[in-house]
Amino acid sequence: MSDAIPEDDWRDQAEAVYQALLARVGEGAPERRLDATRRAVELLGDPQRAYPIVHITGTNGKTSTSRIIESLLRAYGLRTGLLTSPHLVRFNERIVIDGHPISDEELVRNWDDVRPYLEIVDAELEEAGKPPLTFFEALTALAYAVFADSPVDVAVIEVGMGGEWDSTNVGDGQVAVFTPISLDHTKALGDTVEEIARTKSGIIKPSADVVTSAQVPEALDVLREAAALTESSLALQPRDFDVAETKVAVGGQLVTVRGRAATYEDVFLPLYGDHQAQNAAVAVAAVETFLGRGSQPLNADLVEEGFATATSPGRLQLIGIEPTILVDAAHNPAGAATLADALRRYFDFDELTFVLGALADKDTRGVVRALAPVATQFFVTQPASERALDAEELGDIVRDEVGDEATIVYSDALDALESAREWAGEAGRRAVVVTGSIVLVGAAMAYAEEQEWKGSGA
Repeated sequence: MSDAIPEDDWRDQAEAVYQALLARVGEGAPERRLDATRRAVELLGDPQRAYPIVHITGTNGKTSTSRIIESLLRAYGLRTGLLTSPHLVRFNERIVIDGHPISDEELVRNWDDVRPYLEIVDAELEEAGKPPLTFFEALTALAYAVFADSPVDVAVIEVGMGGEWDSTNVGDGQVAVFTPISLDHTKALGDTVEEIARTKSGIIKPSADVVTSAQVPEALDVLREAAALTESSLALQPRDFDVAETKVAVGGQLVTVRGRAATYEDVFLPLYGDHQAQNAAVAVAAVETFLGRGSQPLNADLVEEGFATATSPGRLQLIGIEPTILVDAAHNPAGAATLADALRRYFDFDELTFVLGALADKDTRGVVRALAPVATQFFVTQPASERALDAEELGDIVRDEVGDEATIVYSDALDALESAREWAGEAGRRAVVVTGSIVLVGAAMAYAEEQEWKGSGA
């Protein structure tokens, strides 16, 4: 069509949408409220009620588990919506329709539809002396509207932070899914695992079905109590489902999952790490619960298809070859320990260097301690974020843990990446792992693609 808008124009307009959202209060400072988002979706006609929801919270593994659930549901022929956060390279990654990030045109058109209603809510909040809608509150309303407009058969929704007052909680999850709960975001969620679990348990709605990974006792006690109070069913790992076996395979692993209704043997999962097998088991139990309340086996061929098409960007992802460059979004001690275990089991490098950056509100010393046993050295830098921990300050922490000789500080992240890559290229069986911050991982992914570190067309 001669009057069609060029793709580059849609890209520019999509970037303008993102900038408009960024002008709002960011994700690091959420408002502990639901009324503002409820008002926004009410004005939009409550789009979150147009489809069933699988709602997911936890500390580590939320995004990977969400992606595997979505992939399994899509294998069943369902049209899916997926909301995850944060994004790695482009904002569009957060809102996924049927396995594909929302197009620039779809994003812009839906934003144009939603924006006037968000502005009404902003004005009402201002008149009441309250802060306007935050970045994540506006994003949530936009995503729910996109999924209704699409329309989708089911939406897989990852919480932004916590659960009870997270803006995604205006939607009612038919299935509430919990990945392992540990300490993170302590300023917002609480200083103990019990407090954090209590906030996260707020996604359990009356008569829902709850699926939870194995939890430490204090978290499990909270989830049991919340399920009882809401008269919800509760499927527990390892009692009701579990990973029966994993075998290292080229490009991933073979996983045998004992589900709620059947055992699925030697299914190829193109993701590295025992933790991904755990995520896959939780995903299988969640989909069994969604489709048949845990009483009907899944189609084995569709489980194979769902696993085979599952992706987890930024999670032990290869972004460069000759030398090997990996990225992993671990940003707390539990995630870093999981990364270290996966590197030991699934890879066979002689030497590893970590390009490490962090945000100031994270337990960075705990991250370094978890990585140190598998590290040859650390190239320390800082992410491009106003919340970033200064590279020199992070360097001091790393020096305390591993010594001066194993610590090299770079103020510029790309300089750190290039230097680490040069080091890895000097000898065989060396590799670089970029970790500690999702912002840093995203920057590394974008730079690797630009520099064609996997080769042109890869």
